[in-house]
Amino acid sequence: MYYFCMAKVKISSIDMFKNSNLYFTFLISFLITNFSFVSSQDIELGESLFSSNCASCHYVGPEEKKLIGPGLGSHTIDKYSKDWLYSWIKNSSELIASGDELAVSVYEEYNKLQMTAFPQFSNEDIDNILAYVQVRPEEDIVSSNEDLIDNVTDNSFSSESIFVFITSIIILFSCLLTLIKAKNLLKISRGQKPINIFSGITNFIKSNPAIIVFFSIFVTLFCLKTIWDGLLTVGVQQGYQPTQPIAFSHKLHAGMNGVDCNYCHSGARHSKSALIPSANVCMNCHTYINEGQISGKTEIAKIYAAIGFDPETRTYIDNYIQKPIKWVRIHNLPDLAYFNHAQHVNAGGLECQTCHGPIEEMEVVEQYSPLTMGWCIECHREEKVNTDNDYYHEMNKKWVEKYHGEDINVNNIGGLECGKCHY
Repeated sequence: MYYFCMAKVKISSIDMFKNSNLYFTFLISFLITNFSFVSSQDIELGESLFSSNCASCHYVGPEEKKLIGPGLGSHTIDKYSKDWLYSWIKNSSELIASGDELAVSVYEEYNKLQMTAFPQFSNEDIDNILAYVQVRPEEDIVSSNEDLIDNVTDNSFSSESIFVFITSIIILFSCLLTLIKAKNLLKISRGQKPINIFSGITNFIKSNPAIIVFFSIFVTLFCLKTIWDGLLTVGVQQGYQPTQPIAFSHKLHAGMNGVDCNYCHSGARHSKSALIPSANVCMNCHTYINEGQISGKTEIAKIYAAIGFDPETRTYIDNYIQKPIKWVRIHNLPDLAYFNHAQHVNAGGLECQTCHGPIEEMEVVEQYSPLTMGWCIECHREEKVNTDNDYYHEMNKKWVEKYHGEDINVNNIGGLECGKCHY
């Protein structure tokens, strides 16, 4: 009987163990079934795929936050089936041509704007992208946009010289007061009448003419140096950062979005001036992008007002009197100096940042370099000529023979001749 009971208990415990495993397995299956879409996907890969392929047309956020297409998020998965999204993303044209009612309605909703096809995407790639847009909080987008705003100004005209001058005055005056107080303590200890501070200073000046002469020379030299420094800065606008009629962000366009400088400033490679882009160039993108990441619709609306464009219908207004955008010029050279962008960019192979600084990091553009004659000459002395450049192909052999294979700087090919810049 004992063994029978023990055996029964043992069998019951085994059944309970089996049942518990069954319950546990059921629970795990339930969790996997309900949460596998997000947890099984590679969100980091989805973020990478979205940034390189989708971010130019879509924001991560509510559907009404449109760039070129609608904002993407969890609502996208709720609104469209996964199978439909696979077909739409891989080849929307084919889906529209098949007569799919949903595809046709989306196509017409966005003014029959053709979406780029991504046949290279696998279903798993699309799942990763959808997982990323589903979990990324909108707060991250706001904080990343706030990081774009970073303006630094520097108003340090002769700050070091002024500091040295004021410090010297304070030290000299403090020493004089200390000396007078020391004499007064000595007189009091001897029972004599202390010296009045004003009288003490007067007597000190009369009895120490050498110090007064030295101080006068110091003040004179300081004033002359300040005047000289001021004369050297006449016409130098380094740090000049005017407010523009439209708050165009180079940090957003050239930095984050990677727009090539030559796309807007097309003259840099081919002409003397880099050229300020017309509003038509802006409209190549902003025909469809009508809301910015920083200022919303405010600044882009100024482009539409200048050129006469209706963002709702995405059409130009008939008989509209255009209003030119009055951009404020930042980089100015004297009329007596000649500078050619094509010569430096195309022939010299210089990057824009050589003269304009980290332009792709500037929220508001400023004059980064002094653009003085001395600054240009120093560059011509140090900058090496790229003899592999096709522009110098015919001259290359002569230069190699003349300089015996040594590095050739710009000054070796006439870069310091007065007539090069002051013709």
